[in-house]
Amino acid sequence: MAADRLASLSAFLRARFSPEGYLGLHLTAGALLLMAAGWVFGSIAEEVATADTITVVDLKIAYWFHAHANPALTKFMLAITGIHSMLGITLLSVLTGLVFLWKKESYWLLGLAVSVAGGMLINVLVKYAFHRTRPSFNDPLLTLTTYSFPSGHTAGSMLFYGVLAAYLVCHIRSWRWRIPIVSTAVLMVIVVGISRMYLGVHYLSDVLAAVAESIAWLAISLTTISTLRRRKAARSHHE
Repeated sequence: MAADRLASLSAFLRARFSPEGYLGLHLTAGALLLMAAGWVFGSIAEEVATADTITVVDLKIAYWFHAHANPALTKFMLAITGIHSMLGITLLSVLTGLVFLWKKESYWLLGLAVSVAGGMLINVLVKYAFHRTRPSFNDPLLTLTTYSFPSGHTAGSMLFYGVLAAYLVCHIRSWRWRIPIVSTAVLMVIVVGISRMYLGVHYLSDVLAAVAESIAWLAISLTTISTLRRRKAARSHHE
């Protein structure tokens, strides 16, 4: 009896960590990423809701950025934040979607639409759930009246560059290229997040929560799309 249970457990673990099959390693990795990102987001959200330590750090960083602003850097940060606005991310996503359509990448097209559109909708809903006001300065660089937590620009960039990086990594086998691809995607998200803090419209916790929120949604959407694609491939193979 014990031997049978051990054999069943061993078979289950092999299946979960196998790179093959539609319920294999990709699903396990997606579930682990979802749980990790969800935990990070929950921890940040709890500290923000209770005005805990992170909110003190938020204020210090916000005032530091504001004190070190200069005209040239402000222009650059405004350009970055403009490119990654709701309209900017939408245009980038549409252009990328057209490329996927041209290449007949239907599953990636679906993944892009679900990830970006769904993730941005979730971001808006979370903003209204927390009702956090934005940083306030006597001489603001940029003034917005919407809610602060979590950062929509950071979420949009994380969602878009996350899908793009995932697509490129899946189609390029060489780690010589995979590492720069992922690094560039991470760098772009960091720059967007910094631009929002520099311009005084978001706190650090807004940016970090947006990243965690978006990673969790990417884990759900891309893992689901991948599972559907693998399942279809498996059925076609057996027919």
